[in-house]
Amino acid sequence: MTNDVPAPALLLVVAAALIRPDGTVLAQQRPTGKQLAGLWEFPGGKIEMGESPEAALVRELREELGIEVALETLSPVAFASEALAGRHLVLMLYAARTWQGDPQALEASALQWVTMDEMAALPMPPADVPLVAALQDLIDR
Repeated sequence: MTNDVPAPALLLVVAAALIRPDGTVLAQQRPTGKQLAGLWEFPGGKIEMGESPEAALVRELREELGIEVALETLSPVAFASEALAGRHLVLMLYAARTWQGDPQALEASALQWVTMDEMAALPMPPADVPLVAALQDLIDR
């Protein structure tokens, strides 16, 4: 059976759960003027043409937080899939437990280190919500 309705364009996005030794995770607040402003999320961003997800995440963390993360230290955690107006978001979450530098809110309104319980209570974009449970499972191991 053929379907004459074109599939929505995929929007591929990567995000990082920066996990400190005490188990707290970095959350960033979306800035005013951006879609979903004020909501809390995992730092990251769009994959550009020709980039691997890991290379895109290393670049995004440098741009958004001013930190350096070694590609080989990123571990895939989970992904989420969410329909958007005219596009379809696929959000891939990676864990990072080591990085160089102190995260700074270069593009976000604010940053905060939170426990998993605190993160679960934050207002988040729909695609980030299921990733919190997957991350909790990883941290509990």
